[in-house]
Amino acid sequence: MSQTKQYELPDLAAMDAFGAQLAEVLRPEDVIELEGGLGAGKTTLARAIIAALGYEQEVPSPTFTIIETYDAPPLRVPVVHADFYRLNDPAEVEEIGLDDYREGAAMIAEWPDHAGGFAHEPACLSILLETAGSGRIAIARAGADWLGRMP
Repeated sequence: MSQTKQYELPDLAAMDAFGAQLAEVLRPEDVIELEGGLGAGKTTLARAIIAALGYEQEVPSPTFTIIETYDAPPLRVPVVHADFYRLNDPAEVEEIGLDDYREGAAMIAEWPDHAGGFAHEPACLSILLETAGSGRIAIARAGADWLGRMP
């Protein structure tokens, strides 16, 4: 069973507010998949979530490092921010030890399809970001564990 909702994000303030709403209900072991083309706002939304969880410094894009980790505290929930864009094969997630990073942490995954995807997991919230004028539209599909928690 899943649920789909659409959110209008006309500007950066709306993106930040949406990220804060997601951060408020985020739990360890959750996955937020961020999908969309280059420039769709995946990293912007990831930064909004991590900031709302209590991270006060700049959040670098993990495009080159692939994985950035954030501990609790200062965050309310530990987070793994992953950008799988540079993976050529989903099997590479084992080589980088993704399961070890994920233990006890929530994961925000950009380009999840490059890692084989996570939508099959009950604690996965998949968000497709599309440009709409100068803003964005977020189409969220919730796994079973997200039902009743979606903003």
